[in-house]
Amino acid sequence: MKQLKQIQACAALTLLCVLPLAQAQVAVIVNPKNAAATMTADQVASIFLGKSNTLPSGAAAAAVDLPESAGTRDQFYSKVTGKQAPQVKAAWSRLVFSGKATPPKELASAAEVKKFVAANPDAIGYIEKSAVDGSVKVVLSVD
Repeated sequence: MKQLKQIQACAALTLLCVLPLAQAQVAVIVNPKNAAATMTADQVASIFLGKSNTLPSGAAAAAVDLPESAGTRDQFYSKVTGKQAPQVKAAWSRLVFSGKATPPKELASAAEVKKFVAANPDAIGYIEKSAVDGSVKVVLSVD
C-alpha cells in the first residue's frame, strides 16, 4: 500500500513537470488591412532573420518581437526559422554590425505586439494563437 502511494505521488510529480513543457500554438499576425491571406514559414523567417524587409505586398515590413524571456519567442524562432535563440542573436549581431539590417522592435508583451500590429498596416508579429482576436489577422499558424 505504501509503495502504491509512492508510485502515485511520483506519477503526479512527473505530470506536473511535463505539463508546462506542452507548447501552445503560435500565430504570425498582420494588420487586417494587409492584403496577404497567408504567408509561408520561409517568407516569415526571411523577415525575422533580416534577409528581407518586405511583406508579400511589397510594403516595408514593420516586424515586432516578444522579449527574449518569452517562451513564445523561443518557440516561434525554433519552429519558423529552425534556429535557437543564440543563433538568432548571432545572425542579428552580424547584420547590425555590417549595417545591412535593423532587428525587429522588441515589445514587452503579447498584448503590446497585438496592439502594435492592429495599429500599423505594415506590421507583422507573433503571439500565442489563443490571444488572437478580430483586431489582427493570422497569416501563419505554428504548432
